[in-house]
Amino acid sequence: MTVGSLLAADLVIAVLAAAGWLGGGAASAARRRPLALGLAAAGLLATLARAVTITALARAGWWFAAEKVLIAAPLSLAGVVVAGPRLLRLPGDIRAVAVPLLFAGYADSAALLVTVLHGYPASAGVGLLAVAGVVAATAVSWRFLGAPPSRTVSRVAVVVAVAALLTGTGLAAAPGAAPAVPHDHGPGDARAVGEPTRRFTLTAGTATVRVSGRDVAAWAFDGQVPGPELTAVVGDVLEVTLRNRDIARGVTLHWHGYDVPNSQDGVPGVTQAAVLPGQEFVYRFRADQAGTYWYHTHAVSDVGVRMGLYGVLVVRPAPVTGVDVTVPVHTLSGRPLPAPRTESVRAGTPVRLRLINTDSTTHRYALAGTPFRVAAIDGFDLRGPTSLVDTAVLIPAGGRYDLVFTAPATPVALFVDGRAVYSTGAVPTATGAWPVLDPLGYGASAPAPWSRFDRSFTLVLDRGLDLRGLLPRYAHTVNGAADPDIPPQVVRLGDTVRFTIVNRSQTVHPWHLHGHHVLVLSRNGRPATGSPLWLDSFDVRPGEVWTVAFRADNPGMWANHCHNLAHADAGMTLHLMYA
Repeated sequence: MTVGSLLAADLVIAVLAAAGWLGGGAASAARRRPLALGLAAAGLLATLARAVTITALARAGWWFAAEKVLIAAPLSLAGVVVAGPRLLRLPGDIRAVAVPLLFAGYADSAALLVTVLHGYPASAGVGLLAVAGVVAATAVSWRFLGAPPSRTVSRVAVVVAVAALLTGTGLAAAPGAAPAVPHDHGPGDARAVGEPTRRFTLTAGTATVRVSGRDVAAWAFDGQVPGPELTAVVGDVLEVTLRNRDIARGVTLHWHGYDVPNSQDGVPGVTQAAVLPGQEFVYRFRADQAGTYWYHTHAVSDVGVRMGLYGVLVVRPAPVTGVDVTVPVHTLSGRPLPAPRTESVRAGTPVRLRLINTDSTTHRYALAGTPFRVAAIDGFDLRGPTSLVDTAVLIPAGGRYDLVFTAPATPVALFVDGRAVYSTGAVPTATGAWPVLDPLGYGASAPAPWSRFDRSFTLVLDRGLDLRGLLPRYAHTVNGAADPDIPPQVVRLGDTVRFTIVNRSQTVHPWHLHGHHVLVLSRNGRPATGSPLWLDSFDVRPGEVWTVAFRADNPGMWANHCHNLAHADAGMTLHLMYA
């Protein structure tokens, strides 16, 4: 069983344990003896089963089990200690065990709520709040269902509940926003890269576009979705003028995967102000990284990208030979893009398909009708890619794969999630059962460039209740906090930096660090064995632990976030800063 499956199983078992104890308490209060005993037995069995899942999660990593071991386990044990003996010495009136059974239910419910509403990291304050809730709920139940407690017991219960509540609230009180750290934004003058050799102008505005035979409201660059494809040859200096016609919430251009100087990164509030209606901003940078990239707005990006403010950026090492096709995959108003495309390609022609996932979720790609190689991932060429056949690839949100092949005399088709988007003819091939390529073991290996690390950081991804703003929200969190309260990672120029990224949530988080590509060292403790894998977007699935590293060689303040942009908007964004 995977760690992700263990996390899900533990949640289900925790719900069953709480429901069993609470149901048994309610049934005993109603003098439904057989039902009460059956539900209490189910609660006890589920509690014992949860001991197994918690132990397994603790063995997988302390990140996955901290609050379960320190808070949930003691609370559940207290419930069993209180309710168990009463069940063994069952009185004639089943109603007499109602409060002990409810106490066990409250204890398991509090333990479950700690995981669901707080998560990682475990804290004394949250534990005391859970205790206060259990004591208070038990006291109320005792008052209405059991023999009224003595005045001394009542006072002790009140004191314990109030003390736990006040102490827990004080310990759990969150600090204010993460402190600002002095940092260098990097080159601030775009003109320093020289005179432009390629100039583009992009105008953002509301538009109506045609998708699958239907008119759809969109936000678009130059009235089209995707926006115009920007191309360059290595050595060019690009100048892109962004204008905003009528996008009220503002726009920017972020060059996804292209490691531009910090001042050109397009993150509002960090590297520039959002471009408001009637304004413009000029980006200028040198095209010195050949590969497949894309651009998109980073202002209100969850809405802007979804509505269509994105396009392709391709930097080629030399003028194109053969067939070179970009395939940016997107979902606009629930309808898939691009529209299917068929073209004839002469046998023997070299073909490169540049696959780009501009959505916030993973897509499955399958090339049928020919052997192929994965030549590059996220703009970096792979070392010694081998021929693949009848094999699918999964591309995370923001990621890019370049597939290359020599056109055969028979038809070839590219399928995305089972839908043909590019073909040279009809290919009636079912691809759903094909195995999926693991890029961590593909290609020829090479020694890691570093033997030590100057800085190490751990990011634990989770969900939790964020109480730091004006209104509470259920946020996607990093190390127990949500943007803007996540402390930044601070590095110095020249540092070798290692990130450990842990996903203890139930959703996939495609991780994306701006301004740098990271080298994958391991996943779930298993070292990467294939071609050195330099990524800027990678899926961290439930229960997974990724270890990646990079050289701090691009000064500035950089966004570091989940590229499921709804998750980033809901708190899963932090920053890397150069001191």
